[in-house]
Amino acid sequence: MKTLRGELAPVLRQLALFSFVMNLLLLMPALFMLQVFDRVLPANSAETLIVLLAGVGVALAILGVLDVVRQRLQHYTGVLIDERLSPPVVQAIVAAQARAPQAARSDALRDVATLRSVFAANGVTALLDSPWLVIYLAVIWAFHPALGWAALGAAALMVGLAWLNDRLGRQPLDQVQQDGRRAARYVEGSMRNAEVLQAMGMTQRMLLRWRTSQDEVLALQTQASRSSGVFSMLTRLLRQAVQVGMMALGAWLVLSQAASAGVMIATTVLLGRALQPVEQVVGSWRTLSDARAAWRRLQAMAQQFETPEPGVALPRPEGRVDVENVSFRPPGSDRLVLVNVALSLAPGEALALIGPSAAGKSTLARLLTGIWAPSAGKVRLDGFDVSISSREQLGPWIGYVPQDVELFEGTVGENICRLGELDCEAIIAAARRANAHDMIATLPQGYDTPVGERGLRLSPGQRQRVALARALYGDIRLLVLDEPNASLDAEGELALARALSSLRSDGITSIVVTHRPSLIAHVDKILVLDDGKVKEFGPAADVMKSMQRQAQASLQPKAA
Repeated sequence: MKTLRGELAPVLRQLALFSFVMNLLLLMPALFMLQVFDRVLPANSAETLIVLLAGVGVALAILGVLDVVRQRLQHYTGVLIDERLSPPVVQAIVAAQARAPQAARSDALRDVATLRSVFAANGVTALLDSPWLVIYLAVIWAFHPALGWAALGAAALMVGLAWLNDRLGRQPLDQVQQDGRRAARYVEGSMRNAEVLQAMGMTQRMLLRWRTSQDEVLALQTQASRSSGVFSMLTRLLRQAVQVGMMALGAWLVLSQAASAGVMIATTVLLGRALQPVEQVVGSWRTLSDARAAWRRLQAMAQQFETPEPGVALPRPEGRVDVENVSFRPPGSDRLVLVNVALSLAPGEALALIGPSAAGKSTLARLLTGIWAPSAGKVRLDGFDVSISSREQLGPWIGYVPQDVELFEGTVGENICRLGELDCEAIIAAARRANAHDMIATLPQGYDTPVGERGLRLSPGQRQRVALARALYGDIRLLVLDEPNASLDAEGELALARALSSLRSDGITSIVVTHRPSLIAHVDKILVLDDGKVKEFGPAADVMKSMQRQAQASLQPKAA
C-alpha cells in the first residue's frame, strides 16, 4: 500500500494540475458575459464581439482536449490500482483461506474493484475541483462585497450539508456493506452444499434464513438511500435557490447603480460553477465512502498479510523433517488441538499418522506443509522453518493431497503440472509415479481432458489419483497425504500402495494420514495421536505390536 501511494501521488498531482487549468479556463464564459454586457452592447461593437468569441472558442477547445486527457489519466489510475493491488490481494486471500478459512476475507477483490471504479466516477474530479470554490468566491468578492458575502453564505450552507450527510450516513453505509457481504457469503457457502439442500429438502429453510438477513440489509439500505436522497435533493434545491437569490441581489445592485448588468450575470454564472463540485461531492458521497472504507480494509489486510521480499534461495532439501514440541490453538479457540508433538524423520522415511477422529491428524498434516503456523514449537524441513519460508521457494519441494480433494478448472495435465508450463515429460513421469497413467489414458482426451469446475467431471476416485500425481510432480522431497485413499476403489488403493513403496528408493520423505492397514504396511514409522497428544511413536513393527497388546488387554476384562 505504501508503494501504491508513492505511485499514485504523481498521477494525482497531474490530475490536480489538469483540474487547475480546466477551472481556470471555465472562468472564460463568465468573463465573456461580463464583457458582452458591459462593453459590446453599450458600444454596439461587432468587432469586439467577434474577438471575444474567437478567444472563448479557443479556450473551450483547449478545455475539451484537457477533459479527454484527464479522463484517460483517470482510467490509467484505475488500471494502476488494479495491477498493483490485485496480485498481492489474491495471495493474501489464499494465505488467509489456507490458515483460517473462517476469518479469511474473500471479498477483498471487490474492494480493489471499488477503488478502481471510483476514479471513473465524478467524485474524484469533484474533490479536485472543490478547492476552486475559494477562488470563485474571491473573484465574486472582487466584483462586490455584498455578492461575496452572499456567495460565502451559500457555500457554507452547501459544505454544511455535505458534512451533515457524512455524519449521518457513514455508519448506515458501513453497516449495509458488512451485512451485505455476510449475506452473500452465506449464500455462497450454502451453494457448495447444493446436493444436501436438494436431497433433504432444506432449500426453502436456507432461503428463509438468507431472506431474513437480506431483509435487514434492504432495510438499512433503504434508510441510507432515503437519507442520501434527501441530502441530494436539498443540495439541488439550495443551489437553484442560491442562483435565484444571487440574480436578485445582482439586479438590486444594478438598480442601485452599485454594479453593472455584466457583473450581475457573471457572478451568477460563477457561483453556479463554484457550487457544482460541492453538489457533485454530495451526490457521489456513497461512492466516495465505499472507496474510503475499501482503502481502510485493504490497508489493514496489507499489514496483516504483508510478506517479506524473497532473500537467499533455499537449497534443494534432502527431506529431513523435525517437529519440535509443536502445539497448536486454532484462531478464536481456547483449546489446544495439538500439545507438545515431537518427531523426527530421516530423508526417505515413511510415517503413518493414525488415531481416532478429532485427534489432530489433519491439523498436524497442515503444520507439516507450512500451511498453518504452530502456536508453539517449530516444524523444520532440513532445518528451515516451513511456516515462515517463502511459499514460492518451498512449494516445489513439497507434495500435498488434502482430505477434501478439489482440482482447478482446466485439463488433467494442467492440474498435474500445478498450473505451470506444460512439461509433457514431467507430467507423464508424475502420473507414472502415482500409478495413474493408465487411468488417465482411458479418459476421453487423456491428459487434455477438461476436469471442469472443482474437478467435478471426474469421479472422486479419479480426482484423488490426479491430485496424487500433482503432489508427486517435479523433484519433491516431502509428501504429505491426508486420507489419500478415502475415495479409492481396490485398484486405486493398490496403485497408491505401490506409489508409496517406490518413494523410499527415490529418497522422498512421506507422511500419510490413514486408517487403512494396507497403507500402514508400507511405512517405516507410526505416530499415534489421541486428543492432540502423542500416544505412541516409533518403528512401525514395534508400534503395531504395542497396539495389539493394548487391544488384547482391553478385551480380557470383557471376556472374564
